[in-house]
Amino acid sequence: MHVDERTARELRGLARVLVRSGYADHAAITAALTEAVSEDAPAMDPDALVPLLIGEAVMDLSEEAQGWPETTDPDRLDAVLDELQRLGLVVVRYTSDHHAARQVLEAAEQPQGLVFFTDTDVWHAVDFGMLELKLWHPDTANVAPGEPLLEDVLALLRQHDLPAAFDEGRIEVTLEWHRRVTL
Repeated sequence: MHVDERTARELRGLARVLVRSGYADHAAITAALTEAVSEDAPAMDPDALVPLLIGEAVMDLSEEAQGWPETTDPDRLDAVLDELQRLGLVVVRYTSDHHAARQVLEAAEQPQGLVFFTDTDVWHAVDFGMLELKLWHPDTANVAPGEPLLEDVLALLRQHDLPAAFDEGRIEVTLEWHRRVTL
């Protein structure tokens, strides 16, 4: 069986961002790719194709990672997020959407706010070097320019050498998505 070049490129691209995210485990990556192959290339056997897609993405990442600095931008982002958690903010990484993040916020006791990003935000960061962070008050309202909570988060990002700007209700963090992955 054969897959057209565009579909093959899209499937490789999906495998690439899923693997490089560093958040999805092998089972989640396999499930997502199996679904994509079934939808986009129904003539192909996902049991044969999916391991090849994952293997190619992991090999490419492993080869590239050899040239990365010891501490990467995602390492610095994790340090910022850990600090925000210590300050009482709820941190939700790689969630499916804002509804899931809201549920975590609403379940928290005395949260100081919420910072989160979705799986698609990470995929965008993998390809384009910019991660969108959402920052909410405890009542789920977006932060606004000039508010202390926003200024504190922006300052913390900058202290960790992560350029960030607030734009249209979100924090845009410029970074190279170099997350080391073990599958």
